[in-house]
Amino acid sequence: MSQRIRIKLKSYDHNLVDKSAEKIVKAVKSTGAVVSGPIPLPTHKKVFTVNRSTFVNKKSREQFELATFKRLMDVYNSTSKTIDSLMKLELPSGVEVEIKV
Repeated sequence: MSQRIRIKLKSYDHNLVDKSAEKIVKAVKSTGAVVSGPIPLPTHKKVFTVNRSTFVNKKSREQFELATFKRLMDVYNSTSKTIDSLMKLELPSGVEVEIKV
């Protein structure tokens, strides 16, 4: 096969992303393929500002933050065993995985 597989991981919890990336690296290296990464991509932070009171204290506000953590990996020299091991991998439910061939 010998093509590049790009894997992107996204999650709201950085521990889940790191553990998932570690599992993927172990699975891919056991099949003999070469892994480049995991490369940490910039964290996307979304800030929400909400009024504390509905009527009287308009200037009193509260801020909440939602951070999205991302990792990027490239797999080279992949075989059919590599793809099978990636498909059979059990990852936590809080991690979004995007695979491009």
